[in-house]
Amino acid sequence: MIHILSDQNSILNEFISEIRDAEIQKDSMRFRRNLERIGEIFAYEVSKQLEYTSREVITSLGVAEVPVLKSQPVIATILRAGLPLHQGILNYFDRAQNAFVSAYRRHHKSGKFDIQIEYTSSPSLEDKILILSDPMLATGLSMFLTYKQLLGNGKPKHTHIVTIIGSVQGVEYLNKHLSEDEYTLWAAAIDDELTAQSYIVPGLGDAGDLAYGSKL
Repeated sequence: MIHILSDQNSILNEFISEIRDAEIQKDSMRFRRNLERIGEIFAYEVSKQLEYTSREVITSLGVAEVPVLKSQPVIATILRAGLPLHQGILNYFDRAQNAFVSAYRRHHKSGKFDIQIEYTSSPSLEDKILILSDPMLATGLSMFLTYKQLLGNGKPKHTHIVTIIGSVQGVEYLNKHLSEDEYTLWAAAIDDELTAQSYIVPGLGDAGDLAYGSKL
């Protein structure tokens, strides 16, 4: 199942317009903050799909029955671009455990690239809800390999994959390589094209560079 949040009019689209805007992107602090705010919106939407249990809360005037999360999810992201989005999700699931995976493109002279994973930090994921986020879903390969890497720490009960800008190709890749009951995809927007270098068009550029500066 895929949820595309920009299909409905909401303040989310204001934040999307700003992270796409080449002029506003020059303010890296605002870019990071917008990624974080979008993460908070995703967290709220994903929370509607989770399991709840009733809890008695003692107030100064009586007792209130309140539905609360049955268990906390594990929140995971891909370093480094995913950090602001991850923080936004963590702002709402503030008692969740966290996982981090370092994955990057290693480019070759031929113009092709492969995905290198060099670092993983994760709690047990066995029978837990996993929320895995990355701002961009281009080819889908980085997200798929990161997910497979995390499975070394146990198989989640269900995985919610969160991305801000995805491509049609990336969505199709995940649909081909993951079973329908294994994950739910959440995207702010889906764009139609990829460049020869596998960058999303119109997209927004390199989210990691825009958030934290260019790299060698």
